[in-house]
Formats: sequence, structure tokens, C-alpha cells
Amino acid sequence: MKNNSDKSLSEIHESVKVPVQKNWWRTLLAFIGPAYLVSVGYMDPGNWATDIAGGSAFGYKLVWVLLMSNLMALLLQSLAARLGIVKGWDLAQASRQQYPQWTNISLYVFAEIAIAACDLAEIIGMAIGLNLLFDLPLLYGVLITVFDSFLLLLLINKGVRKLEMFIFSLVSIIGISFIVELIIVKPNLLEVSKGFIPSNLDGNALYIAIGIIGATVMPHNLYLHSALVQSRKIDKTFSGIKTALKYNFIDSFVALNLAFFVNAAILILAATAFFKLGYNNISSIQDAHLLLQNLFGNIAPTLFAIALICAGQSSTITGTLAGQIIMEGYLNLRISPMLRRLVTRLIAIVPAVFTILLFGNEKLGELLVLSQVILSLQLGFAVIPLIHFTSSKKLMGEFAIKNWVKILAWIAAILIIGLNIKLVFEEVYKLFTMLDSNYLYVKIIVIAVCIFALGLLFYITFNPLFIKLNKHKHVVPHANALHINKIEFAKYKHIAISVDFGKQDQATIQHALTLGGKEIDYLLIHIVESAIAKRLGKDALDLETKSDLNNLESYSNDLKNLGFNTKTQLGFGNRAKEIAKIIAENNIDVLVLGAHGHAGISDIIFGSTVDEVRHLVNIPVLVVKA
Repeated sequence: MKNNSDKSLSEIHESVKVPVQKNWWRTLLAFIGPAYLVSVGYMDPGNWATDIAGGSAFGYKLVWVLLMSNLMALLLQSLAARLGIVKGWDLAQASRQQYPQWTNISLYVFAEIAIAACDLAEIIGMAIGLNLLFDLPLLYGVLITVFDSFLLLLLINKGVRKLEMFIFSLVSIIGISFIVELIIVKPNLLEVSKGFIPSNLDGNALYIAIGIIGATVMPHNLYLHSALVQSRKIDKTFSGIKTALKYNFIDSFVALNLAFFVNAAILILAATAFFKLGYNNISSIQDAHLLLQNLFGNIAPTLFAIALICAGQSSTITGTLAGQIIMEGYLNLRISPMLRRLVTRLIAIVPAVFTILLFGNEKLGELLVLSQVILSLQLGFAVIPLIHFTSSKKLMGEFAIKNWVKILAWIAAILIIGLNIKLVFEEVYKLFTMLDSNYLYVKIIVIAVCIFALGLLFYITFNPLFIKLNKHKHVVPHANALHINKIEFAKYKHIAISVDFGKQDQATIQHALTLGGKEIDYLLIHIVESAIAKRLGKDALDLETKSDLNNLESYSNDLKNLGFNTKTQLGFGNRAKEIAKIIAENNIDVLVLGAHGHAGISDIIFGSTVDEVRHLVNIPVLVVKA
């Protein structure tokens, strides 16, 4: 991954070319993709939990909530895409541009909580899917999900188009599965249509409705979409940007309506199969699967489990990308994608394992719904800045959203925040009535968190109204360029060459000799890694040590015959640490070593000497790849 770019998701930035010919179909195909990656978040296992809970408890009554959520998602995702296309910023970068550091750190923490809640849903969903399909214990399924981190690295290295095709395939499997499911359960379409009429929400209906909103208008997807649209290399002229906005809206419209179909299908399936037959308390995906099997045979529950696994796997990939975006955007911190993925996944695994061990498998369904409510509670912190940025003529110029769009966006934001405040008030009230005077400190903490969250919402809402937006603030993960007015050429006296007796040695030695010439000293290094060498060190006299010493002397003799002054030294054990030790002992000026050429999973299997050595030495390191 590039470490010197200010671009969001720099490894795929402008990696997809848009055809210049005026061919509507080819242009549309070039733009299709980002919204599908975003849409999988709208059909993840968290959505399944809220849809099943809503359908089994209230029948078709909450279909209108799904439709409203989808319309809000389409509106807000179009704003996120507009920000990325017009300004070349993702939402986190734009927030860093406008708000002070304390605000950005706070927004980052809330965004991380949202991603952890989302990842929790993917973990539980994947584990349940594996359990339903292969009878794998849930705890094992949860632990297995650690390893799907490798899949994202593999796909992103193959290019964003390969990633999009993989996600599209999973989405297609989910869609086809639910078409078959609906054919099997045969819902009453007239009764379904009545569910589109808005009804009053209170109590458990409000709790589930807010979960549906959180699961549909997912906050991390706004960050993700604003970054993914930048993977298209578009013409930066007025007409080019206008064309990109049009085709991205089509992409969003189709993808999000597909997600709406899947969500509606799950809710209708639950309402038809469970609510109509008197099963009104289906609180878990496992219960839904079991009842489907009892009522409709083996085909429906099998398709149900396959679709669930696809939903969990596709959503976990996009959640990882969103985590990378918010960390780089808010904190100016760029770390290894693998480390980023593992940290997020491990944070989410803890509550899942804790719930299974302490409360049993049956509580996972409730944990899924709770994760989606948490997502909804984070929405205001992403939606409000997004509306401010895309409304600003100073930032967006002639591409600032129209007044009627602004009004609709603020109505959506007020609706989301209002419902959330109502829910928080009800839940805090219930909590306080349960706790006696011995838990005063708990009440104080809860009140303090609520006050801080409300204060932060108030600040990000009204700050841009009184303080002008910053159009050119430094937001990239590195400092400004230095002024270079004088060059002094480096003079090396002692160059170390790390060799491994492989095909890359020729190139490594050649680059080192070119760098230093015949006037300096060279030290040829090789590290012996046999089991005996690791244990006995310099006292090892095994076959590998003797062979390596002979090979090293052979290199040295060849170079001496060519007029170069060379010495040799063997190290024993850990490659990186031994190389660093030899460098320090011999007062080396520069190190030249070959790269093995593998990456990702191979680095974990075979080791990554180059990266580790770079952090252990304080001299220049030249890495040569044959």
C-alpha cells in the first residue's frame, strides 16, 4: 500500500478508467460497482435480525419503515458520492478539514463504535450461517471469522473491479435465494401492500424500527461510498463531473433498491411464515431457520443459510475498507490493512464470545438487534457533517445541492436523531428504574455520556453556521514539502550486502557495487536459519552452516577477482535481528538486500524481513527486487 498519498483508499484511487466514447452502456458499466459494495451493508446479518424480529412481531406493519429507510439511504448515499466526486475527499477527510482536533477524535471514536457494532453483526451472522449449514458450533464459527481478514487483502490486491465482481456475485446469490424463498412461502400481496401505510411507533415497535433504520442507513457506508467513487478516473471538467454524478446516482438507485428488495423479502418472509401462524416472538435467526424447516421442508432453510453466509462475508469486506477510511481521514493515521482488519475483528469478537459463554447461543439474536440500534445512534454524527459539506457553495461550487434536496436531507436527519433521542430517553429511564441507589456511579456515567453526545451533536450542527468552512486545510497523513536549495552527495565507505543464495542475489550485488564503486569496503551477510544454528549460534557446524559459509566465500572470492574489497559474516537465527546486529557491529553506512517478491498471506507464512529490518536499523536501506 502507498504510504505517501493523500488520496482516500490510495491503492485503488482512479484505478478504473471511464471510456471517453459517448456510449451510454459502456459508460454505465464503467461506473457500476461502488454502490454495490455499499449496498451489501444494507443486507448484512444485522438487517436479517431486525427484519425477522419486526416481521414476526408486527407482521407487515413495518414495511413502510424499510421503504422510508431505503429512501433516506438513497438520498444520503447520493450526497456521499457527490462529496467524493466533486471534492475528491471522503467524509472523514472532509470532517477533519472543518472541525477541530477534539471533535474529530470524538467523531472517530463514535465511527469506530459503529464499525465494531457492524462487524459484530457480520461475525454472528457468519457463525450462525456456518452452524445452520454445517452444524458447526457457534463459538468455533465466531473464532473462524478471524481468518476471513485474508480474503480482503487478496481481493484488493487483484484490483477494485475484481472486488466488485466478487461482491456482486454474493449479492446475486442472496437475491436469487430470497426470490425462491418468497415463491415457497407465497405471501398475500394485498396484505403486504397495506404495510406501506405509515403507522404509529412505540415500545418494542420503535426499538425494532430504529434498529431497521440503523441497519439500513448505516453510518460507515457514508464514509465508504465517498471514498469508493474516487476509484473511477473521471474528467475533472464541469461536464465530466456532471456525468459522473448522473451515472453514480443510477448505480446507487439500482443497488440500493436491490438491497430494499432483500430486506423487504426477509421481513415479508418472517411475517408470512411466523406472524401469520402465531409465532410472534422469533428473536433469533436460528429460530427462523428451524421454523422454516418445519413449515416448508429443506430447500427454504438451506437457501436461507447460504444467503446468510454470503451476506456476512460480503459485509465484513466493506466494513474493513470503511475502518481504513475513518482512521486515515480522522486521525491522519495509516497502518497495515491486515493489522487494521485484525484489530477491528478482535474488538468485535470479544462481546460475541462473552455472550455465548455467559448467556448461551440463544442471546445472540438479541445482541444482533442491539448492534443495529447502536449503528442508528451513530448516524447523526455522520449525516449532519455530510449535509453541511454538500450544501456549501464554498466547497462544492456549482455542485452544491439544491435547496429542496437540502430540506429533504435535514428532514431525514431530524427524523433519525429525533427517534434516537426518544429511544435513548426510554432506555435510560428503564435502566434507571431497574438500578437502586448502589449503582449511582453507573447513572452518573450514563448521564455524562448522553450529555457529551448531545453536546457534540449540537456543536457539529451549528459550528459550520458561524465558522466558515475551510477550503484548503492540510489534511493529508504527512507534512508539507520542504524547500530544497542545496544538495550534498552522500559518500559511503562501508556497504553491507545481504544475500540468500537465490536468483535475486545477482541483482542485489550489482546494485550495491554500482552504488559504491571499487573504492569502498563491502560486507557480504547471510543468516543461517537451521534448527541447530538457531540453538547453537556460532558453534553450529551442521551441513547447512558449512554450505552457507562456502557459498558466501565463493561470492567474496569472485568479487575480489573483479577488484572489489569484500569480507563475509554469517549470522544465526532471526534474520531481521541478526542483520541489524551485524550492521551495528561493523559501522555500516548503507544496507542493500533483496526482496523475496511475496506479500499478504505469504508474508505471514514466510516472514517479512525487509519491513522488520527497516525498523531495526537507522541507516539507509536499498531494497532490490529481481
